[in-house]
Amino acid sequence: MRRTTVGALVFIAPAFLMYAAFVLVPLAMSLFYSLQRWDGIGKMRFVGLNNYLIVLTDSDLLQVIGNAFQLVLYFTVIPVVLGLAVAAVIREHLSGPFGTATRIVLFLPQVIPLVAAGIAWSWMFASTGLVNQVLRGIGLGDLARGWLGDFTFALPAVGLIGAWVLLGLCTMLLVTGITKIEPSLYEAARLDGANPVQEFLYITLPGLRQELGVCVTVTVIAALASFDIVYIATGGGPGLQTTVPGLEIYRLAFAHRQVGLASALAIFLMVLVLVCVLPIQWLTRVRR
Repeated sequence: MRRTTVGALVFIAPAFLMYAAFVLVPLAMSLFYSLQRWDGIGKMRFVGLNNYLIVLTDSDLLQVIGNAFQLVLYFTVIPVVLGLAVAAVIREHLSGPFGTATRIVLFLPQVIPLVAAGIAWSWMFASTGLVNQVLRGIGLGDLARGWLGDFTFALPAVGLIGAWVLLGLCTMLLVTGITKIEPSLYEAARLDGANPVQEFLYITLPGLRQELGVCVTVTVIAALASFDIVYIATGGGPGLQTTVPGLEIYRLAFAHRQVGLASALAIFLMVLVLVCVLPIQWLTRVRR
């Protein structure tokens, strides 16, 4: 028994050392810095929880956090709902060319680098971009605008980019989950007179409990911790309309040299993600 334990520790040690070096140590350092006032170069000054108090009371930082929660609506609700719809529609055609083509097309955004996606969509949302050209072509030129520079529509535009990127992942997860549902359940439901909506509500939806949990968890984290797309598409503008915590942490630490405040915001963001994700995991876990 002791030899087995030692052997297990030997195999676990390399992974644990890597995890400690790249996760636990930086986390401990961030927690330490969050209690200091430091510009990254000079002498640190201990300020206790003052940085956290600023995070919770500063109107600009609260707006930044609110922006992240607004992105959850786009990054999570749209991909999950559309992914469910697509998965339900192609359920009976998974092995055919239609199902294969649909999965390939929807999954393509997932393999495109987020920087490239941000650049491409910033061109499309530009004043002379594809979106405005289409609007003018169908007689809706009055709606054309510089979407990513508009105070009202900049955040929804960024949200749609994230939804486009995450749709393929959610669809693939849900389609994979559907393949695990026994076909006999659908056959029995049809014999009992169930219509497609009832099949979806009472068979498909409960059968995808775990996959839905994974989709919601991944997309919520992507929304709250977003950086790449926002940085490339808008840089956080106009004003603070699309600034998210990840981007603000970067600015505070490297542009404003407020490392302590940036660390406090980072710790707060981590706690926020856990508070949002843990209930989702609990609600969607399979109970034996």
